[in-house]
Amino acid sequence: MNYLAGYAAALVASLAADAVWLGTMAKRIYRPTLGDILIPGVNLPPAIVFYLLYPAGVVLFAVVPALRLGSPAAAAVYGALFGMFAYATYDLSNYATLRNWTLQLTLIDVAWGMVLSAIAASAGYMVAARF
Repeated sequence: MNYLAGYAAALVASLAADAVWLGTMAKRIYRPTLGDILIPGVNLPPAIVFYLLYPAGVVLFAVVPALRLGSPAAAAVYGALFGMFAYATYDLSNYATLRNWTLQLTLIDVAWGMVLSAIAASAGYMVAARF
């Protein structure tokens, strides 16, 4: 039950934080850099799959180990590391293959992935630790 509660908390935190980030940064960072390769809206099916899967990874690789250690700091650190590896995989692949993708965008997005994942893991840990 505690893992499910942690997943729910990580999911809500991820959605809320990413909504704020994308709502403020899409027009400032992503659209000017990527231009016409971005679609006008959001392709909902893959977005939904991502937002359902990603918090499961946060729980598995950050919340569960932190619960075993009894450490909220470990949740944040493991979350940030998970975010770094996941977002770096995406961003470095794009930087290697997409004409419009820049080093600046790569660094910004990987940093955001680390912050987002640390937030989600911390939220997941706080809720799961109560059960």
